[in-house]
Amino acid sequence: MEKNIFLAADIGGTTVKLAVIKDSGEIVKKWEINTDRENGGERIPEDIHHAFEDSLEELHIDKNQVAGIGAGAPGFVDPNSGFIHEAVNIGWKNYDFGAILSEWTGFPVWVDNDANLAALGEKWLGAGEGARELIAVTLGTGVGGGIIANGEILNGVNGTAGEIGHITVVPEGGAPCNCGKTGCLETLASATGIVRLAKESIETIPASILRNIPSDQLTAKDVFEAAQQGDEAAGAVIEKVTDLLGMTIANLAIAINPEKIVIGGGVSQAGSQLLDPLKVAYKKYALRRTFAATSFDLAKLGNDAGVIGAAFLVKTNQ
Repeated sequence: MEKNIFLAADIGGTTVKLAVIKDSGEIVKKWEINTDRENGGERIPEDIHHAFEDSLEELHIDKNQVAGIGAGAPGFVDPNSGFIHEAVNIGWKNYDFGAILSEWTGFPVWVDNDANLAALGEKWLGAGEGARELIAVTLGTGVGGGIIANGEILNGVNGTAGEIGHITVVPEGGAPCNCGKTGCLETLASATGIVRLAKESIETIPASILRNIPSDQLTAKDVFEAAQQGDEAAGAVIEKVTDLLGMTIANLAIAINPEKIVIGGGVSQAGSQLLDPLKVAYKKYALRRTFAATSFDLAKLGNDAGVIGAAFLVKTNQ
């Protein structure tokens, strides 16, 4: 029987996105389950197993058609073994996730960092389709990244390659980051970083319309909307964020000379308001020849990027 069905899991701190996907990339079914973080997340593999088992039965798919499971997790992952060194948002530390999930399901399992899988998804069927050199940046609660060179995702010697959010952009006096360092890109260009910068900005520019929003309710979307209305404080934040992000991507581009740069995550919903100044900053900092070879785009797969990338992981390893 042809193994033409891939199972995909994109594990987040709140929910696990699941999908049954054909080898063509067509999603047969997608759904979510809650991430059970109790007791260090020990029940997550079992929950995923039951969810897949129920759906295969519901869809009348023979288990012999399943090529395997691709899974993404936020944290430091050894893609060769599926071993997760640490996934802070879930509670895993030195957790043999791939082996445990394979034991539960009976299927081969391939695991990678969730941002890497989003990059693979965009490369397969999204904004980066066909690119052999690609930088994908995910701007959400944090800043994730995936780098594809020579058609392959870069993992590095112990799973930390492509951790774009943890590039130091403020060498001294930067804000503390969840990784334990200070001054990481994530502390500025994430949704939470943008809000933090906005709160600082309205201290120096008190006429800002952002002052009308309760401090604990302020969002990155509010900052972009205020900037669009000409608010000086909000505009200064967007200018700083896009400049630093453009510089960071330009420096990365020296290493792999990318054909495509893809920007995704919740912050990317700002669209051209984010992308246009980002392109200007990238052009300012990049080598002219590097800039000339690069096209920028917003991610196209949205919340499906992770599961499509997970399916692609199975496709390339089966």
